[in-house]
Amino acid sequence: MSEVGQGGVGSESLDAWAALLREQAPSAETAASLDDLKGEWLSPRGRIDALAVVERHLAWLQAKQVELLAAISDHTEVPTSSADGPAVGADMDAVFLGEWDCAVEEVACALKLANSTAAQRLETARLLSGRHPVTLGLLADGEISYQQARVVAEQCAVLAVDVAGEVERALVERMPQQAAGQTRAAVRRQVHRVDPAGAEARHHERVRERKLLSYPQEDGMALFGAVLPAQRAAVMEQVVEAYVVGYGDDGRSLDQKRADALYDLVVEPRNGAALEAPSRAAAVVHVTVPLDVLMGLDDGPGELKGYGPVTAGQVREIAFAGGTVWRRLLVQPASGLLVKTDPLTYKPTAEAARHVVARDQYCAFPSCRMPASRCDLDHVRPFDHARPERGGPTTPENLQPLCRRHHRLKTHHPGWRVGRDARTGNAVWTAPTGHTYINTPPVCRE
Repeated sequence: MSEVGQGGVGSESLDAWAALLREQAPSAETAASLDDLKGEWLSPRGRIDALAVVERHLAWLQAKQVELLAAISDHTEVPTSSADGPAVGADMDAVFLGEWDCAVEEVACALKLANSTAAQRLETARLLSGRHPVTLGLLADGEISYQQARVVAEQCAVLAVDVAGEVERALVERMPQQAAGQTRAAVRRQVHRVDPAGAEARHHERVRERKLLSYPQEDGMALFGAVLPAQRAAVMEQVVEAYVVGYGDDGRSLDQKRADALYDLVVEPRNGAALEAPSRAAAVVHVTVPLDVLMGLDDGPGELKGYGPVTAGQVREIAFAGGTVWRRLLVQPASGLLVKTDPLTYKPTAEAARHVVARDQYCAFPSCRMPASRCDLDHVRPFDHARPERGGPTTPENLQPLCRRHHRLKTHHPGWRVGRDARTGNAVWTAPTGHTYINTPPVCRE
Protein backbone atom coordinates (compact mmCIF):
# COMPACT_ATOMS: atom_id res chain seq x y z
CA MET A 1 0.00 0.00 0.00
CA SER A 2 1.35 3.43 -0.86
CA GLU A 3 0.37 7.10 -1.08
CA VAL A 4 -1.40 6.99 2.24
CA GLY A 5 -1.95 9.76 4.70
CA GLN A 6 -3.10 13.33 4.37
CA GLY A 7 -2.41 13.58 0.69
CA GLY A 8 -3.37 10.04 -0.35
CA VAL A 9 -5.65 7.31 0.89
CA GLY A 10 -8.06 8.54 3.59
CA SER A 11 -7.98 7.45 7.20
CA GLU A 12 -11.03 5.21 6.71
CA SER A 13 -9.24 3.21 4.01
CA LEU A 14 -6.11 3.02 6.13
CA ASP A 15 -8.19 1.83 9.09
CA ALA A 16 -9.66 -0.91 6.91
CA TRP A 17 -6.17 -1.87 5.78
CA ALA A 18 -4.99 -2.12 9.39
CA ALA A 19 -8.01 -4.26 10.29
CA LEU A 20 -7.30 -6.55 7.33
CA LEU A 21 -3.64 -6.93 8.28
CA ARG A 22 -4.67 -7.80 11.84
CA GLU A 23 -6.50 -10.87 10.55
CA GLN A 24 -3.59 -12.10 8.42
CA ALA A 25 -0.65 -14.19 9.53
CA PRO A 26 2.56 -12.11 9.56
CA SER A 27 4.97 -12.53 6.68
CA ALA A 28 7.67 -10.65 4.83
CA GLU A 29 4.96 -9.25 2.53
CA THR A 30 2.79 -7.93 5.35
CA ALA A 31 5.85 -6.62 7.20
CA ALA A 32 6.57 -4.39 4.22
CA SER A 33 3.31 -2.56 4.92
CA LEU A 34 4.07 -1.67 8.51
CA ASP A 35 5.59 1.69 7.66
CA ASP A 36 2.23 2.80 6.25
CA LEU A 37 0.51 2.37 9.61
CA LYS A 38 1.33 5.75 11.08
CA GLY A 39 -0.57 6.77 14.18
CA GLU A 40 -1.35 10.28 13.01
CA TRP A 41 -3.10 8.89 9.91
CA LEU A 42 -5.33 6.45 11.78
CA SER A 43 -8.49 6.76 13.83
CA PRO A 44 -8.49 5.60 17.47
CA ARG A 45 -9.90 2.24 16.37
CA GLY A 46 -7.36 1.98 13.58
CA ARG A 47 -4.48 2.64 15.98
CA ILE A 48 -5.52 -0.34 18.11
CA ASP A 49 -5.63 -2.55 15.02
CA ALA A 50 -2.23 -1.23 13.91
CA LEU A 51 -0.80 -1.86 17.37
CA ALA A 52 -2.03 -5.46 17.23
CA VAL A 53 -0.52 -5.84 13.76
CA VAL A 54 2.87 -4.64 14.99
CA GLU A 55 2.66 -6.99 18.00
CA ARG A 56 1.88 -9.95 15.73
CA HIS A 57 4.90 -9.12 13.62
CA LEU A 58 7.06 -8.87 16.74
CA ALA A 59 5.92 -12.39 17.61
CA TRP A 60 6.73 -13.51 14.07
CA LEU A 61 10.22 -12.03 14.35
CA GLN A 62 10.70 -13.62 17.75
CA ALA A 63 9.79 -16.98 16.24
CA LYS A 64 12.50 -16.37 13.64
CA GLN A 65 14.93 -15.58 16.45
CA VAL A 66 13.91 -18.76 18.29
CA GLU A 67 14.69 -20.81 15.19
CA LEU A 68 18.13 -19.22 14.89
CA LEU A 69 18.87 -19.67 18.59
CA ALA A 70 17.77 -23.29 18.40
CA ALA A 71 20.21 -23.86 15.53
CA ILE A 72 22.98 -22.28 17.59
CA SER A 73 22.00 -24.39 20.59
CA ASP A 74 22.03 -27.57 18.50
CA HIS A 75 25.48 -26.64 17.27
CA THR A 76 26.86 -26.86 20.80
CA GLU A 77 25.71 -30.42 21.37
CA VAL A 78 27.99 -32.22 18.87
CA PRO A 79 31.75 -32.46 19.56
CA THR A 80 33.72 -31.45 16.52
CA SER A 81 37.28 -32.38 17.47
CA SER A 82 39.29 -34.86 19.48
CA ALA A 83 40.58 -34.38 23.00
CA ASP A 84 43.97 -33.50 21.54
CA GLY A 85 42.65 -30.37 19.90
CA PRO A 86 40.87 -29.33 16.74
CA ALA A 87 41.21 -31.69 13.79
CA VAL A 88 43.21 -30.55 10.80
CA GLY A 89 40.98 -28.51 8.54
CA ALA A 90 38.22 -28.32 11.14
CA ASP A 91 35.69 -25.53 10.89
CA MET A 92 36.89 -23.20 13.65
CA ASP A 93 33.41 -21.68 14.03
CA ALA A 94 32.16 -25.16 14.82
CA VAL A 95 34.99 -25.67 17.30
CA PHE A 96 34.25 -22.46 19.18
CA LEU A 97 30.48 -22.96 19.21
CA GLY A 98 30.59 -26.70 19.81
CA GLU A 99 33.63 -28.15 21.55
CA TRP A 100 34.38 -25.04 23.56
CA ASP A 101 30.67 -24.27 24.13
CA CYS A 102 30.86 -20.50 23.99
CA ALA A 103 27.42 -20.06 22.42
CA VAL A 104 26.10 -18.27 25.49
CA GLU A 105 28.88 -15.70 25.36
CA GLU A 106 28.50 -15.27 21.61
CA VAL A 107 24.75 -14.70 21.86
CA ALA A 108 25.16 -12.41 24.88
CA CYS A 109 27.65 -10.23 23.01
CA ALA A 110 25.69 -10.21 19.76
CA LEU A 111 22.41 -9.24 21.45
CA LYS A 112 23.96 -7.12 24.24
CA LEU A 113 22.49 -9.35 26.94
CA ALA A 114 23.65 -10.67 30.27
CA ASN A 115 25.03 -14.21 30.07
CA SER A 116 22.17 -15.54 32.17
CA THR A 117 19.59 -13.98 29.85
CA ALA A 118 21.36 -15.35 26.78
CA ALA A 119 21.48 -18.83 28.35
CA GLN A 120 17.76 -18.64 29.14
CA ARG A 121 16.91 -17.64 25.56
CA LEU A 122 19.01 -20.46 24.15
CA GLU A 123 17.34 -23.02 26.41
CA THR A 124 13.86 -21.71 25.63
CA ALA A 125 14.60 -21.87 21.91
CA ARG A 126 15.90 -25.43 22.21
CA LEU A 127 12.77 -26.53 24.06
CA LEU A 128 10.33 -24.77 21.74
CA SER A 129 12.01 -26.03 18.59
CA GLY A 130 12.46 -29.60 19.79
CA ARG A 131 9.38 -30.22 21.96
CA HIS A 132 6.69 -27.65 21.18
CA PRO A 133 6.38 -27.13 17.42
CA VAL A 134 2.68 -26.24 17.68
CA THR A 135 3.38 -23.47 20.20
CA LEU A 136 6.23 -22.21 18.03
CA GLY A 137 3.84 -22.20 15.07
CA LEU A 138 1.34 -20.09 17.02
CA LEU A 139 4.15 -17.66 17.82
CA ALA A 140 5.19 -17.48 14.16
CA ASP A 141 1.58 -16.76 13.18
CA GLY A 142 1.40 -13.96 15.73
CA GLU A 143 -1.39 -15.73 17.63
CA ILE A 144 0.46 -15.73 20.98
CA SER A 145 3.23 -13.71 22.56
CA TYR A 146 6.80 -14.77 23.25
CA GLN A 147 6.00 -14.64 26.97
CA GLN A 148 3.32 -17.29 26.47
CA ALA A 149 5.59 -19.51 24.39
CA ARG A 150 8.34 -19.17 26.98
CA VAL A 151 5.95 -20.20 29.76
CA VAL A 152 5.03 -23.38 27.89
CA ALA A 153 8.68 -24.25 27.31
CA GLU A 154 9.87 -23.52 30.84
CA GLN A 155 6.97 -25.05 32.75
CA CYS A 156 6.99 -28.24 30.66
CA ALA A 157 10.78 -28.67 30.77
CA VAL A 158 10.44 -30.96 33.81
CA LEU A 159 8.19 -33.38 31.89
CA ALA A 160 8.97 -36.21 29.52
CA VAL A 161 8.62 -35.25 25.86
CA ASP A 162 5.35 -37.12 25.32
CA VAL A 163 3.81 -35.73 28.51
CA ALA A 164 4.91 -32.20 27.59
CA GLY A 165 3.16 -32.71 24.26
CA GLU A 166 -0.01 -33.73 26.11
CA VAL A 167 0.07 -30.47 28.08
CA GLU A 168 0.60 -28.47 24.90
CA ARG A 169 -2.33 -30.16 23.15
CA ALA A 170 -4.61 -29.32 26.08
CA LEU A 171 -3.73 -25.62 25.84
CA VAL A 172 -3.23 -24.63 22.22
CA GLU A 173 -6.86 -23.82 21.43
CA ARG A 174 -7.21 -21.41 24.35
CA MET A 175 -3.80 -19.73 24.35
CA PRO A 176 -4.58 -17.23 21.54
CA GLN A 177 -7.43 -15.84 23.67
CA GLN A 178 -5.40 -15.66 26.89
CA ALA A 179 -3.16 -13.06 28.49
CA ALA A 180 0.31 -14.24 29.51
CA GLY A 181 -0.67 -14.57 33.19
CA GLN A 182 -3.66 -16.74 32.32
CA THR A 183 -1.50 -18.99 30.17
CA ARG A 184 1.01 -19.37 32.99
CA ALA A 185 -1.73 -20.46 35.41
CA ALA A 186 -3.25 -22.85 32.85
CA VAL A 187 0.12 -24.46 32.07
CA ARG A 188 0.93 -24.91 35.75
CA ARG A 189 -2.48 -26.48 36.31
CA GLN A 190 -1.99 -28.95 33.46
CA VAL A 191 1.53 -29.84 34.59
CA HIS A 192 0.12 -30.67 38.03
CA ARG A 193 -2.65 -32.72 36.43
CA VAL A 194 -0.53 -34.86 34.12
CA ASP A 195 2.36 -35.36 36.55
CA PRO A 196 1.02 -35.20 40.12
CA ALA A 197 3.79 -37.38 41.56
CA GLY A 198 6.46 -35.27 39.90
CA ALA A 199 4.80 -32.06 41.07
CA GLU A 200 4.78 -33.37 44.63
CA ALA A 201 8.46 -34.39 44.42
CA ARG A 202 9.48 -31.02 42.95
CA HIS A 203 7.54 -29.24 45.66
CA HIS A 204 9.35 -31.17 48.41
CA GLU A 205 12.68 -30.36 46.76
CA ARG A 206 11.82 -26.67 46.69
CA VAL A 207 10.70 -26.81 50.33
CA ARG A 208 14.25 -27.79 51.21
CA GLU A 209 15.42 -24.61 49.46
CA ARG A 210 13.26 -22.25 51.55
CA LYS A 211 15.07 -19.12 52.67
CA LEU A 212 14.82 -15.50 53.72
CA LEU A 213 15.51 -12.72 51.23
CA SER A 214 16.60 -9.17 51.89
CA TYR A 215 17.50 -6.74 49.11
CA PRO A 216 18.51 -3.07 49.43
CA GLN A 217 16.34 -0.59 47.55
CA GLU A 218 16.62 3.09 46.79
CA ASP A 219 16.08 5.94 49.26
CA GLY A 220 16.95 4.03 52.40
CA MET A 221 14.46 1.20 51.88
CA ALA A 222 14.83 -2.58 51.69
CA LEU A 223 12.78 -5.51 50.40
CA PHE A 224 12.40 -8.26 53.00
CA GLY A 225 10.63 -11.55 52.51
CA ALA A 226 10.88 -15.31 52.33
CA VAL A 227 10.69 -18.13 49.82
CA LEU A 228 8.49 -20.75 51.47
CA PRO A 229 5.61 -23.12 50.65
CA ALA A 230 2.71 -21.31 49.04
CA GLN A 231 0.17 -22.52 51.60
CA ARG A 232 2.29 -21.09 54.43
CA ALA A 233 2.68 -17.79 52.57
CA ALA A 234 -1.10 -17.67 52.18
CA VAL A 235 -1.59 -18.18 55.92
CA MET A 236 0.98 -15.48 56.72
CA GLU A 237 -0.68 -13.05 54.33
CA GLN A 238 -4.08 -13.65 55.88
CA VAL A 239 -2.69 -13.24 59.41
CA VAL A 240 -1.23 -9.87 58.37
CA GLU A 241 -4.52 -8.85 56.74
CA ALA A 242 -6.44 -9.83 59.88
CA TYR A 243 -4.01 -7.90 62.10
CA VAL A 244 -4.42 -4.79 59.95
CA VAL A 245 -8.13 -4.65 60.74
CA GLY A 246 -7.31 -3.68 64.32
CA TYR A 247 -5.40 -0.55 63.35
CA GLY A 248 -8.58 1.28 62.42
CA ASP A 249 -8.64 4.49 60.35
CA ASP A 250 -5.44 6.18 61.48
CA GLY A 251 -4.36 7.88 58.26
CA ARG A 252 -2.08 5.15 56.98
CA SER A 253 -2.73 3.54 53.60
CA LEU A 254 -3.59 -0.16 53.44
CA ASP A 255 -0.14 -1.02 52.06
CA GLN A 256 1.52 0.97 54.85
CA LYS A 257 -0.55 -0.89 57.44
CA ARG A 258 0.36 -4.27 55.94
CA ALA A 259 4.07 -3.50 56.07
CA ASP A 260 3.79 -2.19 59.63
CA ALA A 261 1.72 -5.19 60.71
CA LEU A 262 4.41 -7.60 59.49
CA TYR A 263 7.03 -5.71 61.46
CA ASP A 264 4.84 -5.57 64.58
CA LEU A 265 4.07 -9.29 64.41
CA VAL A 266 7.71 -10.32 63.96
CA VAL A 267 9.76 -7.75 65.88
CA GLU A 268 7.74 -6.18 68.65
CA PRO A 269 7.04 -9.41 70.61
CA ARG A 270 10.76 -10.27 70.54
CA ASN A 271 11.63 -6.83 71.89
CA GLY A 272 9.42 -7.50 74.87
CA ALA A 273 7.28 -4.49 74.12
CA ALA A 274 3.83 -4.45 75.65
CA LEU A 275 2.12 -4.83 72.29
CA GLU A 276 -1.59 -5.21 72.59
CA ALA A 277 -2.76 -7.18 69.58
CA PRO A 278 -5.60 -5.42 67.77
CA SER A 279 -8.85 -7.32 67.77
CA ARG A 280 -9.22 -9.18 64.51
CA ALA A 281 -10.97 -12.03 62.78
CA ALA A 282 -9.32 -15.38 62.25
CA ALA A 283 -7.20 -15.77 59.12
CA VAL A 284 -8.97 -17.45 56.21
CA VAL A 285 -7.20 -19.36 53.44
CA HIS A 286 -9.31 -20.41 50.44
CA VAL A 287 -8.54 -23.59 48.52
CA THR A 288 -10.70 -25.04 45.76
CA VAL A 289 -10.28 -28.79 45.49
CA PRO A 290 -12.26 -31.64 43.90
CA LEU A 291 -13.68 -34.08 46.44
CA ASP A 292 -11.78 -37.06 44.99
CA VAL A 293 -8.48 -35.22 45.50
CA LEU A 294 -9.44 -34.32 49.05
CA MET A 295 -10.27 -37.98 49.78
CA GLY A 296 -7.01 -39.22 48.29
CA LEU A 297 -8.66 -40.98 45.33
CA ASP A 298 -6.93 -38.68 42.85
CA ASP A 299 -3.71 -36.64 43.01
CA GLY A 300 -4.73 -33.78 40.76
CA PRO A 301 -4.04 -30.19 41.83
CA GLY A 302 -6.09 -27.87 43.96
CA GLU A 303 -6.35 -24.12 43.53
CA LEU A 304 -4.93 -21.85 46.25
CA LYS A 305 -6.59 -18.46 46.00
CA GLY A 306 -4.16 -15.74 45.01
CA TYR A 307 -1.50 -18.25 43.99
CA GLY A 308 -2.85 -20.86 41.58
CA PRO A 309 -2.37 -24.63 41.30
CA VAL A 310 -0.81 -26.47 44.25
CA THR A 311 -0.13 -30.16 44.75
CA ALA A 312 -2.59 -32.57 46.29
CA GLY A 313 -0.30 -32.89 49.31
CA GLN A 314 -0.38 -29.14 49.93
CA VAL A 315 -4.16 -29.12 49.60
CA ARG A 316 -4.57 -31.90 52.15
CA GLU A 317 -2.17 -30.17 54.54
CA ILE A 318 -4.46 -27.15 54.55
CA ALA A 319 -7.71 -29.12 54.54
CA PHE A 320 -6.85 -31.33 57.50
CA ALA A 321 -5.09 -28.72 59.63
CA GLY A 322 -6.61 -28.01 63.02
CA GLY A 323 -9.51 -25.56 62.94
CA THR A 324 -10.08 -25.86 59.20
CA VAL A 325 -13.61 -25.05 58.02
CA TRP A 326 -14.90 -26.69 54.84
CA ARG A 327 -17.53 -25.14 52.61
CA ARG A 328 -19.14 -27.26 49.91
CA LEU A 329 -19.38 -25.74 46.42
CA LEU A 330 -21.07 -27.61 43.58
CA VAL A 331 -19.45 -27.69 40.14
CA GLN A 332 -20.94 -28.29 36.70
CA PRO A 333 -19.25 -31.46 35.36
CA ALA A 334 -19.10 -30.20 31.78
CA SER A 335 -17.84 -26.65 32.28
CA GLY A 336 -16.15 -26.88 35.67
CA LEU A 337 -17.94 -23.68 36.78
CA LEU A 338 -19.45 -23.25 40.21
CA VAL A 339 -23.24 -23.41 40.29
CA LYS A 340 -25.88 -22.44 42.61
CA THR A 341 -28.81 -17.08 46.19
CA ASP A 342 -31.56 -13.40 47.71
CA PRO A 343 -31.57 -11.87 44.22
CA LEU A 344 -33.61 -8.75 45.11
CA THR A 345 -31.11 -7.05 47.44
CA TYR A 346 -28.31 -4.82 46.16
CA LYS A 347 -25.65 -6.14 48.52
CA PRO A 348 -24.73 -9.77 47.81
CA THR A 349 -25.31 -12.28 50.56
CA ALA A 350 -22.23 -13.76 52.19
CA GLU A 351 -22.95 -16.99 50.33
CA ALA A 352 -23.16 -15.21 46.96
CA ALA A 353 -19.95 -13.28 47.63
CA ARG A 354 -18.08 -16.46 48.57
CA HIS A 355 -19.46 -18.12 45.44
CA VAL A 356 -18.31 -15.38 43.05
CA VAL A 357 -14.87 -15.03 44.64
CA ALA A 358 -14.31 -18.79 44.56
CA ARG A 359 -15.62 -19.09 41.00
CA ASP A 360 -13.74 -16.25 39.29
CA GLN A 361 -10.66 -15.99 41.55
CA TYR A 362 -9.43 -12.82 39.82
CA CYS A 363 -10.75 -9.51 38.49
CA ALA A 364 -12.95 -10.19 35.45
CA PHE A 365 -11.08 -7.70 33.24
CA PRO A 366 -9.09 -9.71 30.64
CA SER A 367 -5.61 -8.45 31.52
CA CYS A 368 -6.02 -8.12 35.29
CA ARG A 369 -4.81 -10.59 37.93
CA MET A 370 -6.03 -8.81 41.06
CA PRO A 371 -7.33 -11.51 43.43
CA ALA A 372 -11.12 -11.52 43.56
CA SER A 373 -11.06 -11.23 47.35
CA ARG A 374 -9.63 -7.71 46.92
CA CYS A 375 -12.14 -6.71 44.24
CA ASP A 376 -15.60 -5.13 44.30
CA LEU A 377 -18.52 -7.38 43.38
CA ASP A 378 -20.13 -5.63 40.44
CA HIS A 379 -23.53 -6.22 38.83
CA VAL A 380 -22.97 -7.09 35.16
CA ARG A 381 -26.50 -5.91 34.36
CA PRO A 382 -27.10 -2.85 36.58
CA PHE A 383 -29.23 -3.33 39.67
CA ASP A 384 -32.58 -1.49 39.49
CA HIS A 385 -32.82 0.24 42.87
CA ALA A 386 -36.34 1.53 42.16
CA ARG A 387 -37.75 -1.80 40.93
CA PRO A 388 -35.38 -4.61 41.95
CA GLU A 389 -37.69 -7.26 40.54
CA ARG A 390 -37.30 -5.82 37.04
CA GLY A 391 -33.73 -6.83 36.48
CA GLY A 392 -30.09 -6.81 37.40
CA PRO A 393 -30.48 -9.46 40.12
CA THR A 394 -27.89 -9.94 42.84
CA THR A 395 -27.06 -13.51 41.89
CA PRO A 396 -23.72 -15.10 41.06
CA GLU A 397 -24.72 -15.26 37.39
CA ASN A 398 -25.03 -11.44 37.34
CA LEU A 399 -22.04 -10.67 39.58
CA GLN A 400 -18.37 -10.41 38.75
CA PRO A 401 -15.30 -9.30 40.70
CA LEU A 402 -13.74 -6.09 39.44
CA CYS A 403 -10.76 -4.31 40.95
CA ARG A 404 -11.49 -0.69 41.80
CA ARG A 405 -9.86 0.62 38.61
CA HIS A 406 -11.81 -1.66 36.28
CA HIS A 407 -15.01 -1.21 38.29
CA ARG A 408 -14.74 2.55 37.70
CA LEU A 409 -13.88 1.93 34.06
CA LYS A 410 -16.99 -0.19 33.54
CA THR A 411 -19.29 2.08 35.57
CA HIS A 412 -18.20 5.58 34.60
CA HIS A 413 -16.46 5.38 31.21
CA PRO A 414 -19.09 5.82 28.50
CA GLY A 415 -17.23 3.69 25.96
CA TRP A 416 -16.59 0.49 27.91
CA ARG A 417 -19.29 -2.21 28.13
CA VAL A 418 -19.30 -5.77 29.45
CA GLY A 419 -21.57 -8.78 29.20
CA ARG A 420 -21.26 -12.18 30.83
CA ASP A 421 -22.24 -15.57 29.45
CA ALA A 422 -23.82 -17.40 32.41
CA ARG A 423 -23.20 -20.77 30.74
CA THR A 424 -19.46 -20.43 30.09
CA GLY A 425 -18.60 -17.68 32.58
CA ASN A 426 -16.89 -15.70 29.81
CA ALA A 427 -16.93 -11.92 30.27
CA VAL A 428 -16.99 -10.09 26.92
CA TRP A 429 -15.68 -6.53 27.12
CA THR A 430 -16.27 -3.98 24.37
CA ALA A 431 -13.77 -1.11 24.21
CA PRO A 432 -14.56 2.45 23.05
CA THR A 433 -12.94 1.60 19.71
CA GLY A 434 -15.43 -1.24 19.19
CA HIS A 435 -12.92 -4.04 19.71
CA THR A 436 -14.01 -6.90 21.95
CA TYR A 437 -11.91 -8.82 24.47
CA ILE A 438 -12.87 -12.02 26.27
CA ASN A 439 -11.97 -13.00 29.83
CA THR A 440 -12.36 -16.68 30.60
CA PRO A 441 -12.42 -17.51 34.32
CA PRO A 442 -10.41 -20.47 35.62
CA VAL A 443 -12.36 -23.68 36.03
CA CYS A 444 -11.98 -26.49 38.51
CA ARG A 445 -11.39 -29.13 35.84
CA GLU A 446 -9.39 -27.29 33.19
